[in-house]
Amino acid sequence: MTMQEKAAQPEVSAAHAGTVFDIGYQRYTGSREGRNRARLAVYKDGIRTALGFGRGSRAKVLPWVFIGVLVAIALVMALVAGAAQRFVGADAAEQLNLPSHSDYYGIASIIFFVFAAVGAPELLCPDRRDGVINLYLVRPLTSSDYVISRWGAFFTVTLMVALLPQFVLLIGLIMGGPDPVQYAIDNWRDVPRILGAGAAIAAYTTTLALLAAAFTTRRAYASVFLVGLFVITTPFTTGMAAEIGGTVGQWISMFNLSNIPVHVNDLIFGEVSDVTSVAPARELSASILVGWYFLWTVVPAGILWIRYWRLAP
Repeated sequence: MTMQEKAAQPEVSAAHAGTVFDIGYQRYTGSREGRNRARLAVYKDGIRTALGFGRGSRAKVLPWVFIGVLVAIALVMALVAGAAQRFVGADAAEQLNLPSHSDYYGIASIIFFVFAAVGAPELLCPDRRDGVINLYLVRPLTSSDYVISRWGAFFTVTLMVALLPQFVLLIGLIMGGPDPVQYAIDNWRDVPRILGAGAAIAAYTTTLALLAAAFTTRRAYASVFLVGLFVITTPFTTGMAAEIGGTVGQWISMFNLSNIPVHVNDLIFGEVSDVTSVAPARELSASILVGWYFLWTVVPAGILWIRYWRLAP
């Protein structure tokens, strides 16, 4: 390089000079767990979110208040039945027609549905409103992975909420009987029935609640819509079914959304609960009631999956 070329080059001032610092960045050398690790993370986060863990005290109040109310209902039922068994006899609950396991979901269904309507939007709405869903849906996590993990998380929570009061009631009935061991031996078949009925109502409410939350970014809108759907269909269908009667009235009664899983509960326990005893739909065949339940569970689940499949970037 000549002296003229060197002179033509601009000088670099001290103010524009840079310094490189070693701040300790290192290449990741650990195991790469892929999609299963991402799925599990979304699943665990969904459970924590639904129960208010890792969030402020206000976020914990609503879910645990609902859980407390549902357990309190079962506890009162157990105390009443236990007292009747001790003072009247071993078959007092049946003789006095006191509420039992088959009646519990019918009694507590509205509270259970409100719990789902309040909790489900917390898992989906904030992610879309804040744009976090775009971060989730980078590879290797897919939209199907995300929605299935969220569904599984809320199903786990609703199943726990459904089963906990039932087992509180079962323990109360066992301990309140004159002969707890004999009562447990005579009524052990209630355990698989409790599990089956709990899974049925949990799958139904989880699917409908998440579906409502999938079409809005406002949690309040999803909650109000779902609560209104359950509350409004009950008196509307009951009045219409009673007025029309016959087969048409029975099918109108089928659109009472709060009764759909309770009919399945009745089939599992082999008893008609107090809530469905006045529903004309109870006279339909078991295959129709079960098919109607699956229609209102599987089809909304498919719509939910398609909704998130279309959101994939």
